[in-house]
Amino acid sequence: MTQGEYDESTGNYGADSVSEKMVMASVMDTQTETMKLVYGDIRQGSLTLTIQNHFDQTFDNIRIGDKVYRVDRTRRLRVKQSFVVSEVQ
Repeated sequence: MTQGEYDESTGNYGADSVSEKMVMASVMDTQTETMKLVYGDIRQGSLTLTIQNHFDQTFDNIRIGDKVYRVDRTRRLRVKQSFVVSEVQ
């Protein structure tokens, strides 16, 4: 997210802008064993995402359809990267 520019004449800030980059990923429900390791208990709405190659840009959230998720754990493998995410309420 980029904050809006400051307008000296009005004293207000412009509208914030959000930039998105589409990346293809394998999306599946997180396994029970993985949820216990990451969260200590079982959570509804947790997903595991796997992408080919590594994503080195910074980001705040991941959007899948209309739902927004935050990254709880990431793992970099040799040629791919996986994320365990949970839905932002």
